[in-house]
Amino acid sequence: MRTRTTASTLAVAALTLTSLLGTAVSAEAAVPAKYKNCTNLHKTFPHGVGRSKATDHTSGRRVTTFKHSTAEYNKAFKANRGLDRDRDGIACEKR
Repeated sequence: MRTRTTASTLAVAALTLTSLLGTAVSAEAAVPAKYKNCTNLHKTFPHGVGRSKATDHTSGRRVTTFKHSTAEYNKAFKANRGLDRDRDGIACEKR
């Protein structure tokens, strides 16, 4: 009888641990690693990513070489709102 109780306890503990680990992994998976900061975003989009019709807000030469993709910009912005600090519709723009 004691063996059954121990086996049941271990099974419940294993299921609980599995569900807890699954939750932690899903929370990390919710934010794509490639969009956690500008350095990671530049690995995919070297000059940044912006909305389709976005223009760079600057007093100097404008950046025009960024990837024009509203869908990709939305993914990046959703993952980290700080990627577009000047709110011009371009995340992590650089020359």
